[in-house]
Amino acid sequence: MHVTTPLAERMRPQNLDEFLGQQRILGETSMLRAAILNSNVPSMVFWGPPGCGKTSLANVIKNLGKKRFVAISAVTSGVKDVKTILDEAKTYKENNTETILFIDEIHRFNKAQQDSLLGAVENGTITLIGATTENPGFEVNSALLSRCQLILFGPLQEQDMQNLMESALHTHPRGLKRKDLSISPEAAQKLIGQADGDARFLLNQLEWIAATVQGEAEITLELMEEIQYKKPLRYDKHGEEHYNLISVLHKSVRGSDTQAAVYWLHRMLDGGEDPRYILRRLMRMAMEDIGLADPNALLLATAAREAFDFMGVPEGLIALDELTVYLSLAPKSNSLEVMNAKVNKCIRQTGTLPVPRAFRNPVTKVGKDLGYGKGYEYDHDVQGAYAGQEHLPEKLKGTKFYEPTAYGREKTLGERMAELEKLSKKS
Repeated sequence: MHVTTPLAERMRPQNLDEFLGQQRILGETSMLRAAILNSNVPSMVFWGPPGCGKTSLANVIKNLGKKRFVAISAVTSGVKDVKTILDEAKTYKENNTETILFIDEIHRFNKAQQDSLLGAVENGTITLIGATTENPGFEVNSALLSRCQLILFGPLQEQDMQNLMESALHTHPRGLKRKDLSISPEAAQKLIGQADGDARFLLNQLEWIAATVQGEAEITLELMEEIQYKKPLRYDKHGEEHYNLISVLHKSVRGSDTQAAVYWLHRMLDGGEDPRYILRRLMRMAMEDIGLADPNALLLATAAREAFDFMGVPEGLIALDELTVYLSLAPKSNSLEVMNAKVNKCIRQTGTLPVPRAFRNPVTKVGKDLGYGKGYEYDHDVQGAYAGQEHLPEKLKGTKFYEPTAYGREKTLGERMAELEKLSKKS
């Protein structure tokens, strides 16, 4: 049986002229391009989404370079494999042959495995090229990362994907060479949109569709719908994209941008995020960014959590929609967050200040003899149920921790505080 190499693998670029996209890092005047052409690349970490060309560029470096090139995957290799490679590289170096070690998915190596590379990178036994889809700041040891140049790859642009599709379908010498097959603009747009900048996904789907269609034909939306496939959204519940999306959701709600808030909410849900995690974050927004400007925000957040727990998926997800829209449109106040920081800072600076004697509980004879409770006025016995007493420690009298804003319901609280302050001064 003849086994055909997949289209995506066949079409890997062999040189820089064939390399698609990433002009920011590989433009005609770029330092990286010059380093590759001069076979003088430094140790690097390639960071970018799937299918954007990280492994392909490593392949180009292998083809154009004059150094020994070894490639491994962190998924299938361990410390023993790395030690063997480093020992061999040391021997080659003694014979004036340099080694480039390419590690795909380097974030899969644990700390010990990454540490085993430090000395060899430091003394030049190897030139390391690591590729990762995860944020190196989280997943690559800082000591190793400091010894490497960080190269950022972006998802391929729409025009790059269009050119790739046309080339793979019709003209590329290692492509499908299907001149009898065309693709409608609508189908092309849908395929490119689903690929989301991932060249590998685009080529895999194109190969699958082309193998299904025999003879002269056009790939249409109707034809594509007959083949069930969907590329999962680029999302990692524990990685960089997770933090990026919850960050933009929070900032959209804080910025009262309802349309953006519901978009990012559904991006997280469609990516497989746990709705309860999102509910916890929305509840935090209700307290942190809205607070007393609209006390109903926290009540609705609590109700939304209970509704989701009771109904589950999919019906319960409407509670997240309702809560997100409400929070984004609610008046905003971070006065409680500011107050929290002020109080904690004050306590750290002043320590355990004593309770004023008037407010101590005179339950023992010793306490009574010391004047506990003396001078305390029972507020309910005073007209208006407000005696205007200062309850803070003597050292902090007059300190203001909570300062209400003039937004939403909090404006009323501010007016009440001002009224009580006037009464205190009179008393």
